[in-house]
Amino acid sequence: MNQYVVNLIFILLALACIFPFALLIMGSFTDQKAIIHDGYSLFPSALSLDAYRFMMASSGTLFRAYGITVFITIVGTAAGLAIATMLAYPLSRSDMPLRKVLSFLVFFTMLFNGGLVSTYLIYTEVFHIKNTIWALIIPGLLTNGFYILLIRTFFSTSIPPAIIESAYIDGASEFKIFYRIVLPLSLPILATIGLMLGISYWNDWFNGLIYVTDSKLFSIQNMLNRMLSDLQFLQQSSMNNASQAATNVPTDSVRLAIAVIGIIPIFCAYPFFQKFFVKGLTLGAVKG
Repeated sequence: MNQYVVNLIFILLALACIFPFALLIMGSFTDQKAIIHDGYSLFPSALSLDAYRFMMASSGTLFRAYGITVFITIVGTAAGLAIATMLAYPLSRSDMPLRKVLSFLVFFTMLFNGGLVSTYLIYTEVFHIKNTIWALIIPGLLTNGFYILLIRTFFSTSIPPAIIESAYIDGASEFKIFYRIVLPLSLPILATIGLMLGISYWNDWFNGLIYVTDSKLFSIQNMLNRMLSDLQFLQQSSMNNASQAATNVPTDSVRLAIAVIGIIPIFCAYPFFQKFFVKGLTLGAVKG
């Protein structure tokens, strides 16, 4: 009987998590007048595709923004994961000189940073990445120290030293041990950190706001942010009775459609990483 109660509780919790997403998706397909009259509902009185038609009016730039976001997510995640693992591996080795000093420096970056002004000047005046695709990738490559420490702890606690020693005896080089032994045994933490990096690159709009002014280089988040700004302008125009066209813009449903466009790819990819995500966080968070 207790098992049925536990199952019921978890089912209710799952439905509570799913409900906002279902309401979001249905709201994006709801007619603007129905939203104003009835509010948001899972079973709207009138369906409409006006929100998506409004967004598809600029489908060329929207698809280009999607392509840019996919590119920076793949490249940034792969590069960031490579940098984090190559730094975490030597930090996990007890025989590495200055190991504690370097670990402290990594931890120090979690507490302090150089500030926005100095960071902007370095990237624009030294690295010259403004208005380039690299402006959306390189700032994120300064990997969060938290990720490095998670991977380091996983390597220290989950990779038996005897395996590395036996590889040394067999004549394997340091790089071969890292590539052929350590990485295949570390899939849970790699998938976990890869998912975190991928989500951060996919959802990033701040770098585009700071370093990109050319609309051709806008990511999907920057493009959607500009649409929201346009909607606010149109809504203000309708309040001032500036034009009938502005009054007919489905502002509420478009906002929901923008959220759907931005979240659906991550929402679909997450289930494939979930089993690694939980295991990687659990093992990587154990103090070593």
